[in-house]
Amino acid sequence: MKLIRYGEPGKEKPGIATPDGKWLDCSAFGEDWSEEFLGSDGLNRLAAWLEKNQVNCPEISKDTRLGPPITRPSKLICVGLNYSLHAQESGMEIPEQPVLFMKATSAIVGPFDDIVIPKNSEKTDWEVELAIVIGKKATYVSEADALDYVAGYVLHNDISERDFQLHHGGQWVKGKSCDTFAPLGPYLVTKDEIADPHKLRLWLKVNDVMMQDSSTSDLVHGIPKLVSYISQYMSLLPGDVISTGTPPGVGMGLKPPRYLQAGDTVELGVEGLGTARQFVRYF
Repeated sequence: MKLIRYGEPGKEKPGIATPDGKWLDCSAFGEDWSEEFLGSDGLNRLAAWLEKNQVNCPEISKDTRLGPPITRPSKLICVGLNYSLHAQESGMEIPEQPVLFMKATSAIVGPFDDIVIPKNSEKTDWEVELAIVIGKKATYVSEADALDYVAGYVLHNDISERDFQLHHGGQWVKGKSCDTFAPLGPYLVTKDEIADPHKLRLWLKVNDVMMQDSSTSDLVHGIPKLVSYISQYMSLLPGDVISTGTPPGVGMGLKPPRYLQAGDTVELGVEGLGTARQFVRYF
């Protein structure tokens, strides 16, 4: 399944995208795509409900805004330097263990919402990423069992203000958490639709110029490792998002560096997860 949420910010309703490209409203199911939904076998319950009721689900106009495909999760955890070529362009060693940092969930917006360059920013950057959505509580999970805890996958643009991130002291969170810095979607794609998440093309363009074009086959630490590793340090809850890192081609790695400016347009996609597009403006 491909889950969507649509409508005005803060008032989104649940829906699905069908294989033939339609968007259908699932409000009659009676639940939003949330921690409670995922943690109560919601995906299987929804699939059973759709078998009987999909024919009666109203179609949604494609002119309607799409929001993030899940409600605000308890955590948005990111993995740094998790593509070998990105580590090289950053001038850093490939990490032996996953590098983790947090991104404020208040940064989450829809896949076609604007990216807002924050006040005093000079180095707002782009990062296309494959993100994991957790399906049930995971604590001290083994790598062998890790995929049992994955509900699906979502496209994420890990927007980053590099000066805030690297030169304002402390950890990276300051440069990662500004409002609009985590566009998610368009879909939450359930894991049964992705044959191998480690063989997906991911790409990003700025103003129609290809900046990132790579494959998840270059991941340093794969999805089972990440889910298991993170669960040793904290419980992962249904709906939590783990963003797995970005490939080479970010603005900071260019010579000279190139950062987002008001009026730019960013387009990105991950194979099987759809595409997103964001217009860039100043605060």
